[in-house]
Amino acid sequence: MDRVIYHCDCNSFYCSVELLSRPELRDVPTAVCGDPGSRHGIILAKNEPAKKLGVRTAETIWQARQKCPGLVLLPAHHDLYRAYSKQVNAVYDRFTDLIEPFGIDESWLDVTNTLHLFGGDPKALADRIRNTVREELGLTISVGVSFNKVFAKLGSDYKKPDATTVITVENYRQVVWPLPVTDLLYVGRAAAKVLGQYGVTTIGELAAFDRFALTELLGRQGGQLWRYANGLDASPVAPAGTYTPPKSVGNGETFPRNLTSRDEVRRGLAMLADQVAVRLRKHGMKAATLQVTIRDPNFKDICRQRPLDAPANTARELYQAAADILERGWKSGAPIRALTLTAHNLIPEGEAAEQLDLFQAAAPRRRDRVERLERTMDAIRSRYGRGAVTVAALTRPPEREEDPEDLPF
Repeated sequence: MDRVIYHCDCNSFYCSVELLSRPELRDVPTAVCGDPGSRHGIILAKNEPAKKLGVRTAETIWQARQKCPGLVLLPAHHDLYRAYSKQVNAVYDRFTDLIEPFGIDESWLDVTNTLHLFGGDPKALADRIRNTVREELGLTISVGVSFNKVFAKLGSDYKKPDATTVITVENYRQVVWPLPVTDLLYVGRAAAKVLGQYGVTTIGELAAFDRFALTELLGRQGGQLWRYANGLDASPVAPAGTYTPPKSVGNGETFPRNLTSRDEVRRGLAMLADQVAVRLRKHGMKAATLQVTIRDPNFKDICRQRPLDAPANTARELYQAAADILERGWKSGAPIRALTLTAHNLIPEGEAAEQLDLFQAAAPRRRDRVERLERTMDAIRSRYGRGAVTVAALTRPPEREEDPEDLPF
């Protein structure tokens, strides 16, 4: 028996929640935006009238107003969005206990074993869930129905707003394969650029590409994407409350003013390395690869990554790797608007062994001491607050220019 998986996506979630109390704006181009004063002035969500005028999520307010001078801007209320997210998922819980949130406004549902309780028709049940959310909460959702999570996600994106799309074993080649390869889950800009160089622009072309050649081009991700394109995703929908280890851990920061000096940039890296390390330890994971994304004032991103010498989850090691990446990928003095550090190829702590030669025998002992120190910092912060203890680099006066060998840990 094929699984019956739903992907439920709230339409223009932030904006839809705001318009519940501002119904007069429903037919007026409206968007929710970040705080321009802290340089987070980007579009977070937009309603359908704004979308029809070309307003896009993640573009700057300035860009959006060039397209739509009369655009109404509303501030974000994240506590309210979290409250509504819980209510939406509570509706889903009436139909199955297998619910896996995917962000604040999306969830996968596995109704394979409960479908018979509601009539046995996958599309009819999806429509019933849509109607329930709309009638009780005033929000609309789009639902993708399929036999795996990846195609269910494609289905919820296929037709919006307030629609149900069914992708089956029989029709997925006709529905999915003509779509752009970037519509497939986890195909980012970097992967799409590589695939495009080999003539792969649609999901169908990805499905027909040689699997082993894809692995050579994109590593393990290549084989995974090939399986996704061919409908071979078997990943389960995690039951409510079940812990699912992350596939990557990242933190980014848009700075109040552009970073230009070496000291400013290193302080920014130190802060992000500390945040990523704390999250890795919380998940019991270590990173084998680190990526640094540099955004300039013109919103151009430069991404660089490299494998770590050994899997790591300490701020010191992540900082050292990030500083090395930045030295190679950043022209000293060039302004930086934002930085992001992302840990990839995560490994459970107990499996993160390393192979050393004779001259590296002391390295594990040093690493163990650093890990114990940073875990002690975690405990202090947990009890007394995050500001109770911090990385030394973050307390330095910004005008002090550090020596190239003066690491902040």
